[in-house]
Amino acid sequence: MAEHLLEVRDLSVEFHTLAGTVKAVQNVSWYLDRGETLAILGESGSGKSVSASAIMNLIDMPPGKITSGTILFNGRDMLKMTAEERRAINGAKIAMIFQDPLAHLNPVYPVGWQIAEMMTTHGKPGAESSARALELLKRVGIPEPEAAMRKYPFQFSGGQRQRLMIAMAIACKPDILIADEPTTALDVTVQAQVLALLEELQRETGMGLLLITHDLGVVAEIADRVVVMNSGHIVETGNAAEVYRNPQHAYTKKLIDAAPGKGDIPAERERQGEPLLKAVGLKKTYGAFHALKGVDFSIMPGETVAVVGESGSGKSTLARAIVRLDDPQEGQVFYRGNDLLAMSPREVFGLRRDLQMVFQDPTQSLNPRMSVFRLISEAWVIHPDILPKAKWKERVAELLVKVGLKPDMAERYPHQFSGGQRQRIAIARALAMEPKLIVCDEAVSALDVSIQAQVIALLDGLRREFGLSYLFIAHDLPVVRDFADRVIVMKAGEIVEEGTVRQIFDAPRHPYTQALLAASLDPDPEVQAARRSARRINEGLVPA
Repeated sequence: MAEHLLEVRDLSVEFHTLAGTVKAVQNVSWYLDRGETLAILGESGSGKSVSASAIMNLIDMPPGKITSGTILFNGRDMLKMTAEERRAINGAKIAMIFQDPLAHLNPVYPVGWQIAEMMTTHGKPGAESSARALELLKRVGIPEPEAAMRKYPFQFSGGQRQRLMIAMAIACKPDILIADEPTTALDVTVQAQVLALLEELQRETGMGLLLITHDLGVVAEIADRVVVMNSGHIVETGNAAEVYRNPQHAYTKKLIDAAPGKGDIPAERERQGEPLLKAVGLKKTYGAFHALKGVDFSIMPGETVAVVGESGSGKSTLARAIVRLDDPQEGQVFYRGNDLLAMSPREVFGLRRDLQMVFQDPTQSLNPRMSVFRLISEAWVIHPDILPKAKWKERVAELLVKVGLKPDMAERYPHQFSGGQRQRIAIARALAMEPKLIVCDEAVSALDVSIQAQVIALLDGLRREFGLSYLFIAHDLPVVRDFADRVIVMKAGEIVEEGTVRQIFDAPRHPYTQALLAASLDPDPEVQAARRSARRINEGLVPA
């Protein structure tokens, strides 16, 4: 009998590029036992996702190359298996949830068919597979699952698409589930549901869970052990609670210190003068679905207004309405007293440099055929009065450094970056326009904690320096607590509560706001364990 369900020994992976050899993973060793959750924690580019890709045989070779190591599954070295043997394991025995669901769901097939295909590929009858697909949609919290079976990926929100990926991954009840940032795009209540679902599946099947994440709260909630990676190396391993309480490596300490939501709530700023932007009575419907139901709010100059709520609550629809990417059927949006919705396309073009947006999914918002330099400098091609061409290269380098990247990355393309790095590029592109208001639609959700802290500090510094305002859409409540001035809580297309950060976090009035705060994860495993026990007592799962 094998000692461990999965064991990685001395794994090294490198990539050969025009700029030289990148050693992504260097002599990495760890193991995963049945029924255990192992978290691999680290920043973007640390090598954590490359390690998982090697297990699933998903590394492109070339340019990638596994230069050393063994990967043992039930005692057999997967690196010595034939392609046919690996196909029999992938999906059925070892499944994976990817960070970017839209890039891994087929846009031309209904999602019910795609989930059922996971089972029919491995020999299950079609009728049984379809029934199981419907059951899985219910378990992962997709609304109206019968109708959802016939829908396509574009008809779901970002968080819902991630839930669809999870349904596909668990369809065959695998022995090992590799979850690469599985809850990055999910709001806090759905995140709690998904993590609870994964734990429930572990209890039912005894599967091992390999969790790749940058979120200390997720580690605290679900992980038994943690492996901390930095620059392709493992710098620390141990019990999750022990590593948090007594980190040995300076890098681990930096990650823990960067966790949001631990400091004092920022002092309140007075709302004086006329609003920079004011929305009145915004209504938007898609067929019979009411995405916005008469939304009113305002943003003052230099103010950050956060919008929180579950997937499907109307947050992103509101953001798109503000920048006129998706016009509402009713309502008005006043920018400096002028109604944006009544402006001509030419008038709106003149305001584009003032109103910028950072989207939730950088893979879809960055042109894959353009280098990072072209992506950022494109703003100055469209608006040549912003910056002389002679200064473009210098300014691109400055912006990349500001968002935590290196100047020499300007010649790379989006596919050569991790998900978190692509989001930083999107933020740099928005800053290139020198805007007055930036709409951030989950702009920091894909970032690891230390870079997230740097970007939040950057955005806050730009607010103070240039008087920038932000509409900050997020599901990460600790980040909202640290960054925002005011908070809007949305549910089913309506604002159910609005107030200062202190009012919302210290004295929430609406039951929905209270539920969101209760579902938020703390980076301290002991705090999370206490919350989990209290939650189970309240739900009647264990005696008081």
